[in-house]
Order: sequence, then C-alpha cells, then structure tokens
Amino acid sequence: METHLKKNIMSKELFELMRSSELNALYPSDFTKKEAISTGRKLVENALESGDIDKMELGANLARLNEVISSAMQTFRDSLEVFEKTTVLGVEFNPTNGGNTINYSDDEIWQTLKNDLDARQEQLKLAQKQPTFDAYGNEVPKVSTTPRKSSITIKF
Repeated sequence: METHLKKNIMSKELFELMRSSELNALYPSDFTKKEAISTGRKLVENALESGDIDKMELGANLARLNEVISSAMQTFRDSLEVFEKTTVLGVEFNPTNGGNTINYSDDEIWQTLKNDLDARQEQLKLAQKQPTFDAYGNEVPKVSTTPRKSSITIKF
C-alpha cells in the first residue's frame, strides 16, 4: 500500500514537472488580461453546463489549483531580479521601490488621538447593543451600519 502511494506521488510530481516545461508555450504573446478573465469564466461555465462534473468538486479542485498557481507565482516573483521595465510575451514587468512607511505612533500626540479614536470606536460598537455614555456624560449615539458582502470561506 505504501509503495503504491509513493509511486502515485512520484508520478504526480513527474507529471507536474513535465507540464511545467509546457508553461512557456501556454499562451500567445497577444493573450490579454481580459481574455484570461474571460477564459476562466468560460472554463467554469462550460464545465457546469456540460453536467459531467459535480459543482462542489469543481470548486474544490479550483481552490487547490488557485493555491498551486499562487504559490508558483510567489516563488517566481521571489526569484526575479528585474531592475527596469521589461515586457515579455505581452506581459509587463515593472519593478517598484517599496518606499518607506511613516511610523505615526512615534508621535505622542498622534498616539493620544489614536487611543481616543479607538476608545470612541469601542463605545460606538457597544452603543449598537445597549445605551452607553462617554466620559463627559453624553449618550453615545447608535450610528448607522453598512452590510458587508457575504462570502464563502474555503479551506483544505
């Protein structure tokens, strides 16, 4: 049983390695981002319309494939040493300097104001559930809310 599992894993890795060499010829240089998005949509629409695959199984495999592609892209980005704008097969690689982030919290006045704002935010959250008063004895108003878009969390 263990030998069979090792063979399957090795076969899968070999298959993926062989397929990786085909990535260089996967899309023509004039294949645009809009076409890529459209191709992805059509891929799913066609798979669902054909009825040959379970919708949830398709989603599960797409989630896995998305992680494979994301990981490959990050590894590729980490290996890049591009110092000037370069276009390859119609894809532009443009390096940007990360710049600096200002450390506002180093300023005592900013930190005091931020702490006051955070405390007020907590009071506003509490006011959604029950009447509450600020440090000056003023009732904290129940402010409006904006609904967030619902989503589905996918884990594996």
